[in-house]
Amino acid sequence: MTEDHGEKEPRGLEEQFKDMLKKANLSFVMPRTADEQDVQDMQSGPEPPSREERLKPIREFALKPRDIKDYLDRFVIRQDEAKKVLSVAICDHYNHVRRCVEDPSLQERDYTKHNIVLLGPTGVGKTYLMRCVAKLIGVPFVKADATKFSETGYVGHDVEDLVRDLVKAADDDVELAQYGIIYLDEIDKIAASSNAGGKDVSGRGVQINLLKLMEETDASLFSQTDLIGQMQAIMEMQRGKGVQARTINTRHILFIVSGAFDKLSDQIKQRVESSSIGFASKQKSGHQDSEYLRLVETRDLIDYGFEPEFVGRLPVRVVCDALDASDLKKIMLHSEGSVLAQYRDDFKGYDMSLDLTGDAVSAIAERAHREGTGARGLMTVLEKVLREFKFELPSMETSSLRVDRETVEDPSGKLAELLSSEDEVGHDELRQELKEFVTRFHQEHGLKLVFAKDAVIEVVKACAKEGCSVAEYCEHNFHDFEYGFNLIARNTGRASFRITRKFVLDPGKELATRIARSCAGKSK
Repeated sequence: MTEDHGEKEPRGLEEQFKDMLKKANLSFVMPRTADEQDVQDMQSGPEPPSREERLKPIREFALKPRDIKDYLDRFVIRQDEAKKVLSVAICDHYNHVRRCVEDPSLQERDYTKHNIVLLGPTGVGKTYLMRCVAKLIGVPFVKADATKFSETGYVGHDVEDLVRDLVKAADDDVELAQYGIIYLDEIDKIAASSNAGGKDVSGRGVQINLLKLMEETDASLFSQTDLIGQMQAIMEMQRGKGVQARTINTRHILFIVSGAFDKLSDQIKQRVESSSIGFASKQKSGHQDSEYLRLVETRDLIDYGFEPEFVGRLPVRVVCDALDASDLKKIMLHSEGSVLAQYRDDFKGYDMSLDLTGDAVSAIAERAHREGTGARGLMTVLEKVLREFKFELPSMETSSLRVDRETVEDPSGKLAELLSSEDEVGHDELRQELKEFVTRFHQEHGLKLVFAKDAVIEVVKACAKEGCSVAEYCEHNFHDFEYGFNLIARNTGRASFRITRKFVLDPGKELATRIARSCAGKSK
């Protein structure tokens, strides 16, 4: 008889993995076999698009630089030079990609990608330009901030997450994702500035890691911390499926980086003005920062804190101009998808129209310019001006809002005026009921009540809020009027009494005060 020492057979990797997920309150669905997947695909509906259909935007790319600029003009105001440079770079890049798709042997030839660096202040349309380009071409687009990445990826994100996000944007179509666009903002924030401890190693490390992506590398589709993905791959290999492709090649991914580069213009200004010939000798005070940025050289970017190899991977340099008040006005009136159109749609959702006078648009543009955040300042100002209107007006019987300069300057005052006007128009029935109450009171008691205008508004507002009739409101709040005013009438001989807003808000207190005064007057 065999002695049982209580030993259990070793459990497989799959069971151990499930237990680990259970302890972490996670769930895991085992991947289906090939046959199960085929059955599921047949039952789920139409087949996914073929390779030809997926790559159609790339194979049929035939845009000219003028076509791209004309398209961008519909959405982004100014930045004409930037649009031209971008249009040429985009066409050159995707014409090369199209030829490589048609003839794969061309991929073996050396080719320097037209990766782009955008320089310019915040809110001038840098991100919007690239979103519009990606939409026009029909390729996946990913935008991220450079500040969230770290050298190792253990603190912060790994730069290869950019490529993984691009695959997600392509609905997990790896082949389409390898022709997408990655846009990295705030790139100036990872410049390796000098400090007391030497170079900023973290910023330099991120730059070096980005180098591999921007040129050509096979990026993993699973990060080092993606435990589920790695375990799933191991289990598939144990089932005899072999090691499937888990990487994406970045050869044809277009990289665009951008930043405000706040101090770079001062650095360039110092360089050019130290020269006694050429451009520097003609400079005048008040020269715009964008004009100096146009003179940027590789040495300026290296001195700013970028690695020479990193700068070398960004051959196309585009400078965007700062926007003035007139530009912001044009953005509101003429650009497709402007924030003003968004606010009009918001009001339309309540069956209301939003109309702005020319003076109002100018006032908003002037205030937005003072915000110093470019086109983003427009939403800041519009939100301040229209916030209370969006809260109050949908509950009122109004079909339009007209905004003039006075509204922009004093939105609260304009709203109060509008609410008062709405009371005048929208509560005629309640006003008539109050008149009937006054008439009945006079007929029954021989006493005349005269409601001040602000008192009428207060009664009407209260009735509208409580959803009651004026008769019910008066019976509940003014039930002491008969006794109180009769007493005052006997003491003073008066038969007419003025009802103020203060009286409506606290009738008991005000009536007691008046009775006390009438008694004091009688005693004298």
